Amino acid sequence: MNILPKIVKNDTQAGQDQMRQKILRRHAQIGGTLFGPVPKGHDRQFFCLDHGSWVWFESWKDNSGQQQSLTTRYDIQPNGIFKSQNGGGYQTISDTEAINLAKACELYLERVTTDYNKRVQPAV
Repeated sequence: MNILPKIVKNDTQAGQDQMRQKILRRHAQIGGTLFGPVPKGHDRQFFCLDHGSWVWFESWKDNSGQQQSLTTRYDIQPNGIFKSQNGGGYQTISDTEAINLAKACELYLERVTTDYNKRVQPAV
């Protein structure tokens, strides 16, 4: 029995998964800066998870030194945009929040594209 094809395939998939995670982390970092500097001690991320899902994540230490975090997931569906916070139930977002999300997504795509182009185009 030849197991080499199985090993090579698994190594290739693992490499692709690692690259996807690296790219996603970079995009999340870029997205975290969309609304200004991230305060010291905070972690802020905003990224596109897949074709219809966006994630906003922020963590910080409160005044008592306790770690706090908030994860908001936006799912874009044909019948509306729904959000869930910290794994809770989904609710429809307001028109104002939908407009703000659309603006954030557009800005995110611009910045990610600019970052990508800087990395792949040779310096002149």
